[in-house]
Amino acid sequence: MDFEKASEYITNRLKKELAVTLYYHSFDHTMDVYNATINLAKEEGISGEELGLMKIAALYHDSGFIYQYLDNEKVAAQIARETLPAFGYTPSQIDIIVGIIMATVVHAVPKTHLEQIVRDADLDYLGRDDFHPISVKLQKELNSNGFQLTDQKWDQIQIKFFEKHLYYTKSAIRLRKEIKQKHLEEIKERVLAYEGK
Repeated sequence: MDFEKASEYITNRLKKELAVTLYYHSFDHTMDVYNATINLAKEEGISGEELGLMKIAALYHDSGFIYQYLDNEKVAAQIARETLPAFGYTPSQIDIIVGIIMATVVHAVPKTHLEQIVRDADLDYLGRDDFHPISVKLQKELNSNGFQLTDQKWDQIQIKFFEKHLYYTKSAIRLRKEIKQKHLEEIKERVLAYEGK
């Protein structure tokens, strides 16, 4: 597999073809997930070919946004299946990559360790200090793509999401769970303020 050429191909497409209204699911987000994947993989003891497969999956995981907003992961998986053979990826390697991409669907449950790592990397920001400005970008993006979310409605959605969300790897739990809980409490306080309580 030629990781360098495959990564150059997909990053060039993301830079050129993602819509400007993708304030959250931008090229910067892809690189954030890519870097979080590398960091979590190191913490989880993953290296070699497995790391290479996770890295390319992280770069491809939001490529479906080039074509559509909803169900974009299926399109990203299709792009991976169509383009990665040209870079020397085998059918079994592509199956692993597609599994990782599909593990980033909102309500998906990752089945393998590699899927768990990239799933956690995709939502790494929930437990980081830069959560709030990233959250604002996601709200802005949703409102630009047909959703009508007031600040209060958005915070209510975030609370439901936080309460259902789980980190799967020991490393993400250790590194992110405590700060994620702090953010949840902050959002709950804002909701109470909206309600005058």
